Amino acid sequence: MKPDLQRMLRTAARALSGAGLVTAYGHCSFRRDESTFLVTPAVPLGQIGRRPGIVAAVTGELPRDVPGEVRLHQAIYRRRADVGGIARVLPVAVRALSALGCTARPLDGTGAYFAPGPPLWPDPRLVRTEMAAESVAEALGNAPAIVLRGNGAVVVGESLPRAVVLAQFLETASEMDLAVRSTGAGAVEFSADEATARAVWTGGIEERMWCYLTRDAPEARRVR
Repeated sequence: MKPDLQRMLRTAARALSGAGLVTAYGHCSFRRDESTFLVTPAVPLGQIGRRPGIVAAVTGELPRDVPGEVRLHQAIYRRRADVGGIARVLPVAVRALSALGCTARPLDGTGAYFAPGPPLWPDPRLVRTEMAAESVAEALGNAPAIVLRGNGAVVVGESLPRAVVLAQFLETASEMDLAVRSTGAGAVEFSADEATARAVWTGGIEERMWCYLTRDAPEARRVR
């Protein structure tokens, strides 16, 4: 395993923790090739230290020392050839909206990336069986994220940094939605055309947010 890939995984793990997107629970991974991916071990991501990521197969049994919900990663990588990274997160605003039976609406730039809103998985149980993971992956479809009621979200991207950035966008969009709901007034959502026009990656959108999220990561400068 190339050292840079291990550093990138640890940097992403620390970024998710530093942004408050995970707690003692949560994990992330990136695709190595068609049949394997590298995933964080079963430790709090902010305390990953120098622990190496664990190679897991896209099909078959999970390796030891990874969370059972890594079956979600397997199911998504099997279904989505476009996905190169996955972040399993538990941010507060995302969970709060899900308790209302809602997900973030496209009310600002961050919400536009998920328009018309990420799907909501209604079952609050942990996704630890292959059957459940397959069902969640099917419900995700081609969306960049799916919210699990009372249980956070799964966010995907063409790379792990993209998935981490989208996880931050999802929480920001959820905070925005909660704030608007608290006023009791009606919200003006982005139209489909407005959301498409706003949800762009040009101009260093991903790079600047990744830089911001990894600003305190000891290994960030070495990540390419």
